[in-house]
Amino acid sequence: MPIRQTLTDQRVPVKIWTDDVDERSLEQLSNIASMPFVHHHVAAMPDVHLGIGATIGSVIATHKAIIPAAVGVDIGCGMVAARLSLTANDVDEKSLRKVFDQISRDVPVGRGQHADDRVLADVARPFEPGLRSLTERHPQLLKAFGKFSKWANQMGTLGGGNHFIEVCLDEADRVWVMLHSGSRGIGNAMADYFIKLARADMERWMIHLPDRDLAYFPEGSEHFADYVEAVHWAQEYAMANRQAMLDLVLAALVRHLPPFTVATEAVNCHHNYVAQEHHYGANVWVTRKGAIRARDGDVGIVPGSMGARSYIVRGKGNPESFCSSAHGAGRRMSRTAAERTFTETDLEVQTRGVICRKDKGVLDEIPGAYKDIDAVMANQDDLTEILHTLKQVVCVKG
Repeated sequence: MPIRQTLTDQRVPVKIWTDDVDERSLEQLSNIASMPFVHHHVAAMPDVHLGIGATIGSVIATHKAIIPAAVGVDIGCGMVAARLSLTANDVDEKSLRKVFDQISRDVPVGRGQHADDRVLADVARPFEPGLRSLTERHPQLLKAFGKFSKWANQMGTLGGGNHFIEVCLDEADRVWVMLHSGSRGIGNAMADYFIKLARADMERWMIHLPDRDLAYFPEGSEHFADYVEAVHWAQEYAMANRQAMLDLVLAALVRHLPPFTVATEAVNCHHNYVAQEHHYGANVWVTRKGAIRARDGDVGIVPGSMGARSYIVRGKGNPESFCSSAHGAGRRMSRTAAERTFTETDLEVQTRGVICRKDKGVLDEIPGAYKDIDAVMANQDDLTEILHTLKQVVCVKG
């Protein structure tokens, strides 16, 4: 299905792959499109919904400038998935409940982190020099890190919100492991620090913005290069964090399931990040805020909610989306609205057949708070093709 609507009253157009978009998100997209350095157009994926500054599900190409709040506070957030040699015949409810309990013990979630005697030091160690270099130039970062100063202890941890670990079955009843996480507290602290620097720069230069969260760093300005370095560090940390958790999850499965091998190479992709790319005749910075790269042949992951299907996809390289795709179902309502609207009984019904928490603490993640993932996929059939359809049987939430 092609683009569903286009906004044309801004400096550049906004191309949107859905009719299901609220007025506040449309206003936010218009604000982005009014910025003087945005290249060619703004692309809004079919899971688009309100964010901070920039809309989640937006793809923004910029000339010689980056908007830190558009990259977001969970720099490098993304997905990893791998198919195993096991099938549905190799698992049952009893063994999967043991897997749920084992993962819950082995992978810290929420605000949790690894104890000092369980730090994944070999995985974290390569990140020390880059972090030391950044904090030498920005000693204020050390204060910003605060309780996240033990960043090495967070390597291999899930975090909270919509982060999750799942065991799934695909369309052929083959077992997959899939998880969603990012650069944890350390990435969040870095992002917050540089967002504040960008706002201060705007005030100092007396630049008027339609939204203060669209504060930006121009190339060549005082903090631009350091921000790019910090983003790169956090993106690499997030990638390593997902791989480390995948290893912990596989080790948990080994303890309770029959012997297996990893049958496919893991798909590990960001959906909150910035990268240099070439589009519409120019070398630009592409910020994907809640979107995955979907060049021709790129394999990616588009998850649903904790009670819905997820998809392994292959990109079609559509230039109008800047070779991008939706990153998931996308929220239909805020966390507060979800908690007001639904009950624990609703959660039980909507996650029937899934071994997961079904208590008030995860009510804000109920499937009903999210858009229909199948409608999202239908709206972007010109962006990706579906390779595998996954349905979770175990879900560990952050």
